[in-house]
Amino acid sequence: MARTATLAASKETSVADLAAEIQTLRDDLGSLTGTLSELTKVKGHEVTHMAAQKADAVQQKATEAAGFVSARAKDAQDQAEDFVQKQPATALGIAAGVGFLVGMMSARR
Repeated sequence: MARTATLAASKETSVADLAAEIQTLRDDLGSLTGTLSELTKVKGHEVTHMAAQKADAVQQKATEAAGFVSARAKDAQDQAEDFVQKQPATALGIAAGVGFLVGMMSARR
């Protein structure tokens, strides 16, 4: 009988210990969840900030490229206008030749 009472007492102690351990695990899990949530928010803000910086850099490069292309196109246009003014007969001959070639190529289809 004494042995049965000791086993019953140790089982109750074990159940109480297990309940305490389970509560400790729940608290730790809640703490970990909170920490992960905060870490996710911080990393999310960092990623958003880095993406915004990259987007700004790309936009700046695109603006520079557009300016460069626009300047080159303006230079080419100025050169073409200058050529036409200085040599109108040659320019008219080149235009007629290009027109003839385009006409021939489109007629073959």
